Amino acid sequence: MSKLSRLEKTLAKATTYQEWTDAALALDKIEGKDQWRLERESDDYDYRLLASRVRLFRKLRKQEDYDQIIFRLREELHGNIGNMANPALYQHARYGTKKLINDYLNEVTALLNLLCDSTVRTLPPMRKRRFLKRTARSFGRSALLLSGGASRGLFHLGVIAELQAEGILPRVITGASAGSIIAGILATHSNTELEQMFDVGHFDFDWSRMFGLYDMLKGEGVLDQKLLQQSIDKNIPEMTFLEAYKHTNRILNISVSPADSNQFPRLLNYLTAPNVLIRRAALASTAIPGLFPPVQLRAKNFAGKSVAYMPQNRWIDGSVHEDIPKEKVNRLHNVNHYIVSQTNPHVVPFLSEEIEETGLLPFIQDVVVKAPIVQIEHFLELIRQHFDVPGLSSFIKKAHAMVSQNYSGDITIHPESHLINVSKIFTNLNQDQVSSMMLEGRRATWPKIERIRNTTQISRTFDDCLKRMSENYRYVKR
Repeated sequence: MSKLSRLEKTLAKATTYQEWTDAALALDKIEGKDQWRLERESDDYDYRLLASRVRLFRKLRKQEDYDQIIFRLREELHGNIGNMANPALYQHARYGTKKLINDYLNEVTALLNLLCDSTVRTLPPMRKRRFLKRTARSFGRSALLLSGGASRGLFHLGVIAELQAEGILPRVITGASAGSIIAGILATHSNTELEQMFDVGHFDFDWSRMFGLYDMLKGEGVLDQKLLQQSIDKNIPEMTFLEAYKHTNRILNISVSPADSNQFPRLLNYLTAPNVLIRRAALASTAIPGLFPPVQLRAKNFAGKSVAYMPQNRWIDGSVHEDIPKEKVNRLHNVNHYIVSQTNPHVVPFLSEEIEETGLLPFIQDVVVKAPIVQIEHFLELIRQHFDVPGLSSFIKKAHAMVSQNYSGDITIHPESHLINVSKIFTNLNQDQVSSMMLEGRRATWPKIERIRNTTQISRTFDDCLKRMSENYRYVKR
């Protein structure tokens, strides 16, 4: 077996990110991709613009010209300056991208840290904080959105584990259906507590149990919701959205869809529903129509007692209307970059590549795969507009909502489509299967890590700077 073949086999069978990285770098060197990273020139981005900014920022940093630094960063800082976030720049080499892009990001990070940590009279804390907060808001930030997928949702755990290990896990987390349970676990555990989270034996995901015929006829659904609730309660502490935010500083969002056709889907979080119990929100978001009955939300009142929340309303699976609620997350949390972990079995086979291929064969493939979906969406929309059949109207609205959604993000992590086993989607997994699912999530994340690291580096630096300033302020105040 040749060295190239051995490395490709190592890459495919790697069990850690370090092992994967070593193999990827070795393969890049054999194929000359390491030289490609060092060369600035490429038609995929404006390398001249980035090179000029690197020279300027290095000069300003050396001179410690704070006024000019603030002016330049405020006027020119942009997440995709010169098209440096172009996905094509991450398709040439197996590991990373152009060194010039890393140089630019490192210079911006160095300038922000210089401003944050400076102690000169011309840059008092109030001015620094005002600049950092306003510029951070203008720049935006990233969010991790976890899709539905029933038992396949355990894939998300592997994604989270790798992002956390690399220090690039976004603070803003959104979950729908199965993703709401994983997001709820994440948002209610601190970094220290999170270390136990990735021990497979720590979890109890025994959630699926069929009802008997009598219970089904009573309208209780097909699966026993009490078992699902017990599983959620074992994994998610009895916290509200606001309590979880204060405990971990993570911003949790859970999508729920209305059971009533006259209501609208909602995104629950510490701003829109601060006192709602996360456990109950996750139970509602996993209430798959036909399998589980709709759920009433519950919240803590002023005395800390659990009470009905919007008692007249019932809620169902968040994936029905908003599996990946990008617009609402943007509006509420200033997010403009979306990392999606997508495990829905009806979605993964149809996910488009981030770099669209051109030519006759890709065109034919798109016609065969995508054209029927467009026709189905249009057909459902026409039915929804022209017919109001009792009982059928609600089903048509839900079907149209599912077909018309956008299920991907700026960076989308998903299992390989041939690994989706629909027959096991609603079954309980043993510990070996959970471990296998998590490893699958880790492996799918590795090729995306350097891209995520780069696209989140500046926003993470803003967060770190503002956190340091707040801690210093509290220390001085004491």
